[in-house]
Amino acid sequence: MAKIAHKILVLGIGFGGVEGLAPQLNQQILAADLLVGGQRHLANFAAFKGEKIAILNNIEKVIQQIQQFFLEKKQIVVLASGDPLYYGIGTRLRQVFTAEELEIIAAPTSFQLAFAALAEPWHDALFLSVHAHPLEKVILKIINFYHNPSGELSKIALLTDNQNTPAAISTALLAAKIAPATPCAICENLGLPNQRIVQTTLDQAANEVFAPLNVFILWLEKKQNLKKHPISPGLPDESFSTSANLITKREIRLLTLAELALQPGEILWDIGAGSGAVSIEAARSQPTATVFAVEKRPTVYAHLEENLRRFPLSNLYSTLTSAPEVCASWPNPNAIFIGGSGGKMQEIIELAQKRLYSHGRLVINLATLEHLALVHSLLPNAQITQIQVNKGVSIQALLRFEALNPIFIVTWRKDN
Repeated sequence: MAKIAHKILVLGIGFGGVEGLAPQLNQQILAADLLVGGQRHLANFAAFKGEKIAILNNIEKVIQQIQQFFLEKKQIVVLASGDPLYYGIGTRLRQVFTAEELEIIAAPTSFQLAFAALAEPWHDALFLSVHAHPLEKVILKIINFYHNPSGELSKIALLTDNQNTPAAISTALLAAKIAPATPCAICENLGLPNQRIVQTTLDQAANEVFAPLNVFILWLEKKQNLKKHPISPGLPDESFSTSANLITKREIRLLTLAELALQPGEILWDIGAGSGAVSIEAARSQPTATVFAVEKRPTVYAHLEENLRRFPLSNLYSTLTSAPEVCASWPNPNAIFIGGSGGKMQEIIELAQKRLYSHGRLVINLATLEHLALVHSLLPNAQITQIQVNKGVSIQALLRFEALNPIFIVTWRKDN
């Protein structure tokens, strides 16, 4: 193998800042042709005579410029916080350059500094970052952690940014029904003279402003599902409390759940939940999923509450109010079931199309041709299935079949 003439130095800046750098590293930085890093790191090298590139929201352009300098055999130094390979630029550089082309010197990560400042063990923590990651997906991971009783992890540490601040994250978690009294800590300006550690609760953090450089730590008391393992759906209709037998019948319920295709860790919205049969079956069959159900009729909602007493589930949240207004406080879903729209079908469908994750499923059960025509006009590419169930009924020594009301199941899938 040919020897690499030069390498890109990727240098982690740790607790002592640039003042703690070894003299030879400082000399190597000052002798480089290109110095790349965050603005606060670059500001420490006013004497640098080469070209500087600040890392902002321009990472791909920065990578291209590094590649060009490297092809020209110029000396390059990239500055990063902590360990460049842990939620840092080193990961992106490693996708472009070989291991032999990189010299990486790591410093303690901000996670390490945060837990050290708290004198808190961190082998049992889940580490996440909202840097360049959609907040909704990070919240979904936290919800999954909250509801999954397996594993030995007991705390979460997050790297925040200027948009996804501790307050914004706390607000999103509260909307996802994480307990307001959940203890948390915000570790600001770690390793700097103005370091500050704030120990508080989730509801208080949602209303406070913190320094931009921080690590957000949560101690989550996981909700233990009463049923740890998935349970196959298909409860008898008689298991549920209903009003005038108004319930998504077992056979239709099973087909509906198949179309929703709820997976472990996903989020389901049930709009017009009625007595909650679909929500309860979904939550029982996927204990690590999270189900949000809304029903606006108080008399019907009373049956839903009774059914939750019969089938206690920590991963199902129900509310007596109207949709789609309540959905604004819910995390984005992977699947949506509409069993009743209260005359707001168009508004709810438009919201569903906007909020569903890529490859999400929208399933609507309809009983009338008029409602089918409306939904078909709004979702012309949706799959429509008409289901007619007939049940055997004895007449003395004879057998006849009694027809249930036909149901149209409309399924729409989001492509991107």
